[in-house]
Order: sequence, then C-alpha cells, then structure tokens
Amino acid sequence: MTSDQSKLELFGTDKKGQPVHRIHLSGCGLKASILTWGGVLQDLRLDGHEPSLVLGFERFSDYLAHSPYFGTTPGRYANRIANGRMTIDGKSYQLDLNEGGYGHLHGGGDGMGVNTWELVDYGSDYAVLTFTDPDGRGGYPGNCTATTTYRLKEGGIFSVTHETITDRPTPANICHHSYFNLDGGDTILDHRIMIAAEHYLPVDDKLIPTGEQRSVEKTPFDFRKIAPIRRGENGKQVPFDHNFCLSAERTEKRSIARVESLASGVSLDVRSTEPGVQFYIGGSLDVPVPGLDGRHYQPFGGFCLETQIWPDAVNHSNFPKAILRPGDMLRQETDYIFAKA
Repeated sequence: MTSDQSKLELFGTDKKGQPVHRIHLSGCGLKASILTWGGVLQDLRLDGHEPSLVLGFERFSDYLAHSPYFGTTPGRYANRIANGRMTIDGKSYQLDLNEGGYGHLHGGGDGMGVNTWELVDYGSDYAVLTFTDPDGRGGYPGNCTATTTYRLKEGGIFSVTHETITDRPTPANICHHSYFNLDGGDTILDHRIMIAAEHYLPVDDKLIPTGEQRSVEKTPFDFRKIAPIRRGENGKQVPFDHNFCLSAERTEKRSIARVESLASGVSLDVRSTEPGVQFYIGGSLDVPVPGLDGRHYQPFGGFCLETQIWPDAVNHSNFPKAILRPGDMLRQETDYIFAKA
C-alpha cells in the first residue's frame, strides 16, 4: 500500500462502530473520492467542468440516513430477486425481504452496499477494496468475497472492476450504482442517451421482470439512436427503471451507452463486459438534506447505468447465468469515459 497518507482521511463511523475512510484519487483529467463504506464513489469531477458528475453527500451521517444507494457497490446480488426466493441445485432459499416486505433488492438490508469494506491497496489514481459477505447473511449460501478496483485511466476513464469468488454455489452480481448528472442542473431529462440494446425487460407493478424480453422497436425504450431522456407516455414522463438486454452472456468489453448534456458539453461513454444495464432516471428522488455543492436532489436529478447480470436471473432459465460456483471467478468490468466538448 502507498505510504502517501495525505490522500486518506477519516470520514465517519458506521453503525457497527467501524471507522469509515475516504480516499482521494486524481489523474487523467479526473478527481474522485471513494469511501470504504459501501465501496461508495462519493464525488467525481472532470477538469474544466465545475459541478460534480455524481450525486452524493458531504457528511457521512447523510449516507446512513438518506442515501438511495448513491455511488454504492451493491451485492452480493445487485438489483431485484422476486419474493426473495430462489433454488440452487434443488435446494430452496429465502432471502431478506428488504423492499416493502415483498422483494429482495441489492443484496438485502445489510448487504455489501451498506457495510464497510477493507481498503487493501491504493495510490494516487487507484483504490482496491474488498468485502466478504458471510455464509447465511441475508439468506445467501456460502462465504462470498468481492474485490472492487477503482482506477483513473488516460482519456478521462473512471474504471470499475469487480472480482467475486465463493466457497458454495451462490447468486453473485456486483454493480456500480452512481447517479450521474452531466451539467449540475435540477433534472437530467434533457440529457440525450443512446443504449445499444435491441430488447428490454418489462416489469410488473413491483418492478420485477415478467420473464419476457421485449423488442424496443416502436416503444419509448428505443434508444438505439441518441435521443432525449424526456419521453412522455399517457401525459407523464416514462419512469425508466428497467434492464436493457445487451447480450445473452458476458462478453469482451464493448460500447454499450452514450449520454450527452448539450447544456455543459460533457459526455459519458460506457464500455462494459456485462450482459445488461439497468437504466434508472431517479424518479423517486426527493432527498431532504443538501447534497454535494449544496444541491437539492429532486425527482429526475440523476440517472444510473448499472452494468450487471439481468435482475431476477436466478429465476429465469432464459436469462444470463447468475450462479457463481467454487473455483470460478466472476469478473465484471466497466469504464465510464468522460469528455468535455
């Protein structure tokens, strides 16, 4: 580990009494602040662009009380599992129902995204954190260890790599959950987006996939050509919180999305290995305390592009593989690439 302690500072204390540290990274036109709690990206700045590119808080207490997964690393299974139920090799499991008492979201109420990780290495432009989710926690089988590496790379790249192993068969799916805003405005609805997906997953009233893979053709979900996020249906903004199907399985890293703000000239290109990306536009945001730069985060104040295995894949044989087995490693890579015109 680097001996440069100037980039490491105490940021708070978690609910279990553990110290939470903040690591400051800089390089390649970016500045990033990482928290050991939740593996959180707390702040991200681009040279020549004053506002933060992500939503976050100045105080750790606000993360504990008010954060809707701002910048977290949720797991061991990101996104939703229907009724918290699954079967592995003929054995049934009941997971923590932390979403309204009916669903399992982001690994449960005590998942990776709300616990303090161990900082195992860091330098001026990178940080490596690890967390072991113990056997039985939240109903999951096996001890499951995730290691996340954040690195700033040439070309304005914020690189995220997750590597996960287990000692028993278990569902595993780690993602990065930043809410992005490319101009610092109150809404991201006038951002323009392209998502390289031919299909998306329709959901029920509890946001659980129905099992259908529906074509985006002639629907509001067709972002194959870049277009504004602002899209109406029945007189209301379409409340995007859906998985877009990029491929049937994990691939080599390729371009999956692009977002632009015409107001700021900032763009975001996303490259990922993952078979899916959850596009969420923060329709339920209404945070009662100030965020970074004193901003009030209102509905549609940020968007998420969560690169991942498809939600509820453990319960759909026609979805990408979601079970990790001993001896295998789940490696998930995503680059968030920022530029200013």
